[in-house]
Amino acid sequence: MESLPQPRRTFYTIVVKRCLDILLSGFALLVLSPLLLMLVILELIFHGRPIFYSQKRPGLHGKIFSIYKFRSMSNQCDEQGNLLPGSQRLTAFGRFIRRYSLDELPELWCILKGDMSIIGPRPLLPEYLPYYTPRHMQRHSVRPGLTCEPLHPMKTWTWNDQFENDLDYIQHMSFCVDVAEVFAVFRAAMRGSEYRVEDTRGGFNGKNLYSDAETSGKEHQKE
Repeated sequence: MESLPQPRRTFYTIVVKRCLDILLSGFALLVLSPLLLMLVILELIFHGRPIFYSQKRPGLHGKIFSIYKFRSMSNQCDEQGNLLPGSQRLTAFGRFIRRYSLDELPELWCILKGDMSIIGPRPLLPEYLPYYTPRHMQRHSVRPGLTCEPLHPMKTWTWNDQFENDLDYIQHMSFCVDVAEVFAVFRAAMRGSEYRVEDTRGGFNGKNLYSDAETSGKEHQKE
């Protein structure tokens, strides 16, 4: 049997990484507090209450936690009182904060609490858990993160590509790798992402492991 990939165990990954998560997330929350306050005010103006969008996600060892984001959609309903499709509720302000990943800033609180790390596999939906192979389930052997960008050009971005990229990260975690990831995050944020705005990614169902993750259909409407 193929041995399962294991997270790298060093003084950095066991002790230093968590200490840096606490220091950097706390510092970021303090420094970005004026921006966060402005976003809260704009959320009240454009979307009303609630300000934050909360969703359950699997974290370390698959333990479920609540992830928080700024809302990117309104509460518009149809005549029967049902929420309109997400594509109709996405506002101009919502598009803006998605494009530059500003909706993700509340996740700094999840990092400070210990549910997440700055760098690590993205926490996906709980309903995907039954579909993971034992190998891919190992992506939950570390805390999930804000991002786990591929550090080398990739021709495709299937679910398998993402999961294997996550596994490659957990096996090679180091200070240098995390620094490279942080710079990749800043570049992506400054550039903006139309893909994040349009949310063309389909859900993982265990049968579409090698399908293009960006164009496999909308099974889960993103907030």
